[in-house]
Amino acid sequence: MQSEAESGTKYAGFKQSKRAITEGKAVKAFIAMDCSPDMLSTIESLCRQYNVEMEYIPTMKQLGAKCGLEVGCSVAVIAKQ
Repeated sequence: MQSEAESGTKYAGFKQSKRAITEGKAVKAFIAMDCSPDMLSTIESLCRQYNVEMEYIPTMKQLGAKCGLEVGCSVAVIAKQ
């Protein structure tokens, strides 16, 4: 994600990512497989609805690290330039 993030704006966290998807800004979503089932189904549904590519990351800790964060992250998106 770090190399992809360099080419566009990134949003980390459920609320920011959800907003970016529904506003049509997101092109790719990174989803932690260990996030809550409700979050997972919501983001997957939105990604399908708005034609956003999805990539799954095993844990929130790994996704947070890929985003350059010191904490876990349930979902992150790359936005259009």
